[in-house]
Amino acid sequence: MNTANLLNQIAFIKEIDKVKYIQRKTKLFNSDRNENDAEHSWHLALMAIVLAEHSDEPVDILKVVKMVLIHDIVEIDAGDTFIYDSQKNHSNTDEERLAANRIFGLLPKQQADELIAIWEEFEAGETKEAKFAKAMDRLEPLLQNTSNNGGTWKEFDVSYKKVYEKKSVIKEGSSTLWNYAEGLINESVEKGILKNE
Repeated sequence: MNTANLLNQIAFIKEIDKVKYIQRKTKLFNSDRNENDAEHSWHLALMAIVLAEHSDEPVDILKVVKMVLIHDIVEIDAGDTFIYDSQKNHSNTDEERLAANRIFGLLPKQQADELIAIWEEFEAGETKEAKFAKAMDRLEPLLQNTSNNGGTWKEFDVSYKKVYEKKSVIKEGSSTLWNYAEGLINESVEKGILKNE
């Protein structure tokens, strides 16, 4: 048994427990309770498994699941940036890269290197797996906001244009899911739960 590896892995497992305390702006379905990052990542993993048949290209589902489970771990250090934040860009930052290196760096080198590479692939959003994983990441909050009478859209005065722009990433991974999502966005305007300016 490699005791050093085990102790490093346990240290990582303890560290990532902090993900459970990171509150997101979106709320659970039909609820006024904010979702945390761990709940979000778990939900995306199950969505990816259930919705994989709708990916535009066949994907390595285990890789997608790994991506969605680890994609927000960096928020332990970097914090959660609201997707509609007008002050801070929601794209990969130096702060997140430092976080990835520190947190995944707790693991034995081979595992650390693998998870950092998977995290970077997700952030780049260029492979079919990353595109599908990002589609899950954008679809879940859309479903939440439509179930919550506009949710964060109303709370933070987010416009149709901004929602459409951010959610259009879904079409990179799945035209089927994008058609569904686009319908939900348009219905939300018709229902008056998303302002069209």
